[in-house]
Amino acid sequence: MALPWVKTLEDCADYSQVVKPSLPQLYELPGKVIDTLSNHDSLVELYKNTNPFVSGLGFSIFLGAIFLVASEVNRNYSQVDRAWSLLPTIYNAHFAIWSHLNGLPSQRVDLVLFWSVIWSARLTFNYWRKGGYSIGSEDYRWEIIRGKVPPAFFFIFNVTFISFIQSVLLFLLAAPTYIILLASNHEQEITAADLGFAAVELGLILSEWFSDQQQWDYQTAKKEYQKTAKVPRGCGFTQEDLDRGFITSGLWAYCRHPNFAAEQTIWILLYQWSCYASKTFYNWAGLGALSLLMIFQGSTWLTELITSGKYPEYKFYQKQVGAHIPSLTPYRAPSATPKVIRTSDLAKRQKPKQK
Repeated sequence: MALPWVKTLEDCADYSQVVKPSLPQLYELPGKVIDTLSNHDSLVELYKNTNPFVSGLGFSIFLGAIFLVASEVNRNYSQVDRAWSLLPTIYNAHFAIWSHLNGLPSQRVDLVLFWSVIWSARLTFNYWRKGGYSIGSEDYRWEIIRGKVPPAFFFIFNVTFISFIQSVLLFLLAAPTYIILLASNHEQEITAADLGFAAVELGLILSEWFSDQQQWDYQTAKKEYQKTAKVPRGCGFTQEDLDRGFITSGLWAYCRHPNFAAEQTIWILLYQWSCYASKTFYNWAGLGALSLLMIFQGSTWLTELITSGKYPEYKFYQKQVGAHIPSLTPYRAPSATPKVIRTSDLAKRQKPKQK
């Protein structure tokens, strides 16, 4: 069996027992794959006999190399972005498939896969409708960063962070599922708490759908308004809303990035699920969620720096509404500054009347 043998639920979250002993398989895996292909042996058997954490990690490193080559050849650095909505679910499916092939209890891992598929479907659709899969499309922030640093530094940034670190991060987001897989050998049945975790995950995905749809409706109305100089009928926005340049209604009235907030919470919650399953307060699998939080902090800072430079009112919005933690009261636009009429101007206006 490729899984480590552990005595207790707490041991399922012990890095020194469930990950470290299997790491030598990672170094051996490329050679084993080549030998298997050369000898026409079964890749399925190799897959079954390799620790699922190791094979998933190895695949993420392999993808990092693919992303690097593709980004440099095409001079387009959104290769990981295109796979972002798919890879965590692929890794969750990997853990579920591995469990089934080895005849292990898989109900709890299947439950993780269930909501993860819905998460992927929603995020992939949203990325598609915004043109993310169009030929040549690229996140505008990469272009801005390229313009700020020398080419050599950006290449190093691509080799490290953009291609490899992000690829491994997407695997680590699913690492808690590995702990749940291990814990399932001790507690096989789905518990009420498992259903509770899954229900909250689905609720967070639903909130992402609402926030992204509200953003989509606003941007669609704004584009139409900019083309025709008329507020689209039935759009639900006023001319003042569209002139502002950014949405401040719905969920966005209470949080500047409600979709980002839900996204981070989804993966923090999966990590907490693994803590519950292994009866631990914390464990190493939180590295993925922690790294995601750090990425969102940097991404949000850059996005808001650009936005505040385009729209003067955005600074008022930042003062009133939290970035990721919702505010208790909705955003209120600043009152219009009263126009000051000078005495000299008033006198000039009076002269035509006297004539």
